[in-house]
Amino acid sequence: MKNIFSYEIDTDGLAVLTWDDQNGPVNSLSQAAMQSLSYNVDELVANADVKGVVLASGKSDFVVGANLKEILTMQTGDYDKDVASTMEFIRLIHSTMRKMETGGKPFVAALNGTALGGGMEVALACHQRIAADNAKAKFGFPEVNLGLLPGGGGTQRLARMVGVEKSLPWLTQATQVGPKPALEAGLVDQVVAADDVIATAKQWLKDNPEAIQPWDVSRIDRKKKFRLPGGEVQTPKVSQVFMGAEAMLRKKTLGNYNAPQKILEVLFEGCQAPIDAALEIEGRGFTQLLLSSQSKAMIRTFFMALQDANKLKNRPKGVDKARFSKVGILGAGMMGAGIAYSSAMSGIQVVLLDSTQESADKGKAYSEGLLTKRVSRGKMAEEKAQGVLSLIKATTDYADLEGCELVIEAVFEDRAIKADVTAKAEAVIGEDAIFASNTSTLPITGLAEASKRPDQFIGLHFFSPVDKMQLVEVILGEKTSDETLAKSLDYIQQIRKTPITVNDSRGFYTSRVFKTYVLEGMALLKEGVAPALIENAGRMAGMPVGPLVLSDEVTTELMDRITTQTKKDLGDAYIEHPADEVVNFMVHEVKRIGKKVGQGFYDYSEDRRDKKLWSGLAERFSVAAEQPDVEYVKERLLAVQAVETLHCFNENVITNAMEADIGSIFGWGFAAQTGGVISYVETILGLENFIKLADDLAENVGQRYALPEMVREKAAKGESFYG
Repeated sequence: MKNIFSYEIDTDGLAVLTWDDQNGPVNSLSQAAMQSLSYNVDELVANADVKGVVLASGKSDFVVGANLKEILTMQTGDYDKDVASTMEFIRLIHSTMRKMETGGKPFVAALNGTALGGGMEVALACHQRIAADNAKAKFGFPEVNLGLLPGGGGTQRLARMVGVEKSLPWLTQATQVGPKPALEAGLVDQVVAADDVIATAKQWLKDNPEAIQPWDVSRIDRKKKFRLPGGEVQTPKVSQVFMGAEAMLRKKTLGNYNAPQKILEVLFEGCQAPIDAALEIEGRGFTQLLLSSQSKAMIRTFFMALQDANKLKNRPKGVDKARFSKVGILGAGMMGAGIAYSSAMSGIQVVLLDSTQESADKGKAYSEGLLTKRVSRGKMAEEKAQGVLSLIKATTDYADLEGCELVIEAVFEDRAIKADVTAKAEAVIGEDAIFASNTSTLPITGLAEASKRPDQFIGLHFFSPVDKMQLVEVILGEKTSDETLAKSLDYIQQIRKTPITVNDSRGFYTSRVFKTYVLEGMALLKEGVAPALIENAGRMAGMPVGPLVLSDEVTTELMDRITTQTKKDLGDAYIEHPADEVVNFMVHEVKRIGKKVGQGFYDYSEDRRDKKLWSGLAERFSVAAEQPDVEYVKERLLAVQAVETLHCFNENVITNAMEADIGSIFGWGFAAQTGGVISYVETILGLENFIKLADDLAENVGQRYALPEMVREKAAKGESFYG
């Protein structure tokens, strides 16, 4: 194990303790780091020549947080043993920080860069926090996004610093800010030039040799008592804060997330106890969350899987890294315009081509509107915005595509149109250029037949609106080369988006599974389930919106076109779905195709902001006298998506479980509290339990819930989809 800490003591007796973990690119609260920190704190506190300590970092950031991969590997599956080992580690963290606070010598955190999660907790345990004026630095507590709470004293120290009410957004919403907002909020005490941080810290140590934490005042004078800023927990004001927070949390999460609820609990209990007892309360709460299936699933997806995807862990080996300087976008509609904006924001020159100059200019105007918003909100200088906009050339001339290393078509979902633009673009671009289709449903292998170089043809499925949606689904055709895949992944990374890679099929992965959610909502409607119950059950299951309103967003007209094309392509092999009748009724009988025309399953106000369920639904799909339990509806809406995902695995459409989870959450909004669709099957429910659920639904509802045999084989062998 390489060194983690080192220190130097100057002639004034001021020590600079530098955290520079040589075992990794960043500093984290690993077991080795905490043991080393504890040892060094003991040594410095015991050294009579030391008058104070500056805790600094040898990395570009201070400390990024806990080492979650290590924490997960500590778990054995024996719950009691895992509780004991986790609490032992948490107590080591707490005891080390308490030694810093109560050892009789002042500590200053010299925050040269980002301090998140555990890193911010270490800083809070210091008597002063001095941050560099570093535009890239972020401060906050992201743990709640991983199903956790800050376990290194963060909940208790922050509440004692700024009060319960002000601490809640930081802890329950994962708020992260730069140095100056952190100063205004009270997370840091000073912001100075980067070169002055250590000198300023040392001066503070000289000026404050007897520094103590406010919550330790009674250790010096028993007559003094610490008071929570903003009021004690049992005061009417703070009691109302807790009641309001509980209500808002229920409204926002519908009870699906354990971590924010547990944060409220440890704040309520801990802020009524002395600090050491409060830390124990927090530690127990952290341990309960860490060992829950929800946290395991969320950590795997939102930390490990997302990190692997963004680092292109699965990129083909042996292909030189590509850097794109010019790309072409065919089709300046909402998708094409969004791709153009994302590319230009990454410094790439963009040729935005459409059939008319008016359409091309309109596509460029989309970027101008987004940039104007950024300028008005102080997120970008006017000069920089104009520079980004100047990178986009709106045109109708295919000759302008010359020099593009990549061309992405985002035209209508029509094979003939796509074939036409493919031929025209390939006549101009270089021999080594990549051609990509943004299709969401049409098989890539078929589209590549229009290309003279199918090995350089690939699917890049963006999601709308492109400027906000993080995911790109990369689809491999039968002849797509590894080099084309590798370079396409490089482009996605360059524009700061997250890729998943799938194999070719009808609807690929995301579109194929997404539609099962909206179709099942319609199937339930046909069965006589009340529309309001269907919609509420969807949201209560963790989906962003109900299946009927989602149908209105994508339009039943589009679903009807896809169904018609699928029937044409499959012929007798097409299997009727109960929702087909509902789609046909909405599109062809009552012509209520969705939000864009103001009427679908909902009636919309003229400005489309307000809506209410269409009362006429009951005339065609009468509501049954006896309604199912809401849990049953929730199960159906989630299970149907999971079953289709398992079929995608069985057919080799998707092969990586963590990418399946990422795609499900960031692609179509699968219940995030589950960690994604495969996590829902394997971690939240357990494979055996899910098989039982699916079998029951297949028998009583329909064969669309029937599982592929490979799922039973995995369960019998005790195998995991995660390898």
